[in-house]
Amino acid sequence: MDPHPAPLRRLITLLTRLPGVGEKTAERLAQYVLSAPEAWVEELSRGLLEARRNVRLCTRCFGLSASELCPICSDPGRDAAILCVVEQPSDLAVLERSGAFRGLYHVLLGAISPLSGVGPENLRIAELIERVAAGGVREVVIATSTGVEGEATAAYLAGRLASFPVAVTRIASGVPVGGDLKYVDPVTLKKALEARRALG
Repeated sequence: MDPHPAPLRRLITLLTRLPGVGEKTAERLAQYVLSAPEAWVEELSRGLLEARRNVRLCTRCFGLSASELCPICSDPGRDAAILCVVEQPSDLAVLERSGAFRGLYHVLLGAISPLSGVGPENLRIAELIERVAAGGVREVVIATSTGVEGEATAAYLAGRLASFPVAVTRIASGVPVGGDLKYVDPVTLKKALEARRALG
């Protein structure tokens, strides 16, 4: 018999759908919500709905934004001649927190993964090629993960970009093999960006 009342069980079940949240963590979070002031719970609820309704993809880089262009793409102080390619918006956020990169970004929204049915056509690679073909880009920094999918994506991008007059570089090691950017500390990321290398 479930010891939780039906509304609490529903909340726990909903929370377990979040990435990285198991049953025990969901139960702790649900208990916290129950003990929190009602005003805070209402504010949390409004915040969740507001974020879901108002955060979208930037039409240029495919990072997260509350308007057509994200603040990074709209910033005239950024170096538009250098594009850093990442897999997910969360990777962009990690690199941005490092403070080591002052160019613009391009988010692929995934990595090539044939076993998962994700090919180049499922990613924002065509849009990246369009940005480079439009001119003004002198370097593309590939900052995909160092796992099999990230490396395959980097190799594919290097091949696709080979015909353009741009330097194609890869962030240097220091990011652990098989690791995701979101788990790498800012100092390691800064060193990896500073020691990037050419591909091909």
